[in-house]
Amino acid sequence: MIELARAEPAEPGNRRGSLVDEAYAALKAAIRSTEFPPGYQGSEQEIAVRLGMSRTPVHEAIIRLQVEGLVRVLSKRGVLICPLALDDVREIYEVIIAVEAMAAELLAGLSTEQRSSAADELEAATAAMEQGLAQDDLAAWAEADDAFHRLLVERCGNGRLLRIAQTVTDQAHRARMLTLRLRSRPTRSARAHRALIEAIRSGEPGEAHRRARAHRVSARDELLPLIEKVGLRHI
Repeated sequence: MIELARAEPAEPGNRRGSLVDEAYAALKAAIRSTEFPPGYQGSEQEIAVRLGMSRTPVHEAIIRLQVEGLVRVLSKRGVLICPLALDDVREIYEVIIAVEAMAAELLAGLSTEQRSSAADELEAATAAMEQGLAQDDLAAWAEADDAFHRLLVERCGNGRLLRIAQTVTDQAHRARMLTLRLRSRPTRSARAHRALIEAIRSGEPGEAHRRARAHRVSARDELLPLIEKVGLRHI
């Protein structure tokens, strides 16, 4: 009789890494959704309890998130969810504008097959935005919009641009979520997205760059005055 090979148990190191990744994703999602709002301060144990996780992976996740600027570890005072001032949001958008414009340009310069595949994904995200808006589900709209912008950078083929984007887009997303219902109804975003998609699908790098930049500049120019007008010192 042939003895079946027994499955190898997961190595402790791999399992630990998995738990840290889970804690990182859970805590980042809670910060992005403002479940842990800007300015929240608590101990690692309190955060772990709220996430339903053990303290060790949460501790390591916090270290990673501190590098990304989302939290700050305070000596003997726990963990602070970093608030953003108006100037912080302005700087974040300056980075996003530059990164996404370059990503769109690179994406439009890829092969026809690569452009077509990426354009289809971007179109699906845009359709999901429209569906969320039609159902008056602004959270779903924002999630689909976030997916569109994430795909734009992920599919451009430049890993360094992606890493830069990842350090600032979570902060920008939080700012947008906190002001979502204070802003005008986002009916123009889908049109701007489709104009950009067409430039990518047609292989027009210069036009794609221009469209991506104009879209994010428009978002910045709406968001910053709104934050100032309503008197939000930190978000």
